[in-house]
Amino acid sequence: MGVKREKEWEGVTGGHTLGQKALKVTFSLVDVRAGYALLVFVIPFYMLFYRKGYLAIYRYFRAHHGYSPLRSFLKTYRNHYLFGQMLLDRFAVYAGRRAFEIENPDNPLFLRMLDGPRGFILAGAHTGNPELCGYLLRQQKKRIHVLVFGGEAKEVQKNRMEALGNNNVCLIPVGDDLAHVFLISEALAKGEIVIMPCDRTFGSAKSVECDFLNGKARFPIGAFVLAVQFRVPVLAFFALKVSALRYRIHLAPIPALAGQPKRERIDGMTRCFARELERIVRRYPEQWFNFYPFWS
Repeated sequence: MGVKREKEWEGVTGGHTLGQKALKVTFSLVDVRAGYALLVFVIPFYMLFYRKGYLAIYRYFRAHHGYSPLRSFLKTYRNHYLFGQMLLDRFAVYAGRRAFEIENPDNPLFLRMLDGPRGFILAGAHTGNPELCGYLLRQQKKRIHVLVFGGEAKEVQKNRMEALGNNNVCLIPVGDDLAHVFLISEALAKGEIVIMPCDRTFGSAKSVECDFLNGKARFPIGAFVLAVQFRVPVLAFFALKVSALRYRIHLAPIPALAGQPKRERIDGMTRCFARELERIVRRYPEQWFNFYPFWS
């Protein structure tokens, strides 16, 4: 069974409503890269006053990438800086900016799935900025349902809905009442797309221990239980920042392990996802944004 942690990263966008509205107005007038320059001075204070997140990322670089203490510190700063950039990128899009480019070398794979009769699951993680893709990319063939944290700030929820309104994307807030489970099931039964984060257990026992970055970590099995139940394929989905105004999408199929018992298929798919996430995180180590003790 998974052990519930004292307090995991809650995933809420920082700042009060007034500050979030001010960011939106600001980026309607100025280039988002002006905000990047200010982050250079803001990030040290953030690292100082939010030490739990800072220490979790520092240990990630030190223990799981094997960096020296100095390099781990510098990488931790870079990690926080990129996280701040990606938050500002979202507010720039909320403000109507469309200067970002999305590279999608795996688009033929996605288009084949889109043209198929079945729905499918995009298994994501807290790496990069996949949310931005939902704001900038459009398709009308299959409706996309995105699981999001139900306790997010109201101003952010409002901006998300406005940005996604014309992109055939809807949000499914995750709450304690489990209503989201029925909405996910309905979407898959109708042949639509569901995007789920697959790298946080939140203390749930419905997880499996995987080898991950030179350690043992628990990954949730929910997405893969649904994939087996509804017989739908799964793609690992990541969107990484490769330059100031450019992102790159990475997609990879998660094998279904046909012929195996149900539980073995679920566990095998979960471990396959963990390996795919490890491949991405080794390539983009500074874009891992789980700000809490992740490993067992």
